[in-house]
Amino acid sequence: MIKYALILLTGLVLAACGNDASENYVPKPKGYPRFDLPTPNYKLIDPTHPYQFEYNSIAKILPDTFARSEPHWIFIHYPQFKASVQLTYKPVNNDVNRLRAMLEDAYKLAARHNIKAYAIEQRKIRLKSGLEASVIDLAGEVPSQVQFVTTDSTTHFLRGALYFNTATENDSLQPVIQYIRKDIMHMLNTLKWRK
Repeated sequence: MIKYALILLTGLVLAACGNDASENYVPKPKGYPRFDLPTPNYKLIDPTHPYQFEYNSIAKILPDTFARSEPHWIFIHYPQFKASVQLTYKPVNNDVNRLRAMLEDAYKLAARHNIKAYAIEQRKIRLKSGLEASVIDLAGEVPSQVQFVTTDSTTHFLRGALYFNTATENDSLQPVIQYIRKDIMHMLNTLKWRK
C-alpha cells in the first residue's frame, strides 16, 4: 500500500512540474517604479549669491542648515523625488594653495564612495560659458550618484552632489537620477559668476 502511495505521489509531483508554461517562459524586462517626470521648466536663481544659473522650477532652493555650512551653500530640493543637489560655494581669493586644497577635498569626498561604487566615471567637460567642470558619475549603492566641481581658478569654486533621502535602491531610481543629471548639466551650462 505504501509503495502504491509513493508511486502515486511521485506521479502527481512530476505531472505538476511538466506544465507547458515552462516551455513558453519569456524573461521579464527590467522594471523600475513608475515616476512621472515632468517636462523641465527652468528659471533663474535669485541674485543674492555670487553665482547665477537656471534650475528646474519643480525644485525649491533651500539654505544649507548644517552646523558648518557657509554663506551661499544651498540645496536644490526636489520634494516629489525626495532628492537634493547640495551646492557648496567657496571663494578662492586668488590663492593657488586654497584652490588646490578645495579640489583635493572635493575628490576625497567622491573617493569615499569607492567602497560601495562598482563604477566611477569622471569627465571634464567644457561648458557653454567657456568654463570647465569635472562631472563624476558613480554607479552602485552609493549615497551620491552625481557630483561635480567647477571653478574659475582665481575667484569662485562650486561643488555639487546629488543625494536621495529614500531607502529605494539606486537601480530603481535610475530614471530620476538621469532626470536630475540633465538638470545639473543645464545648471552648469547656464552658470555665470557674479562680480
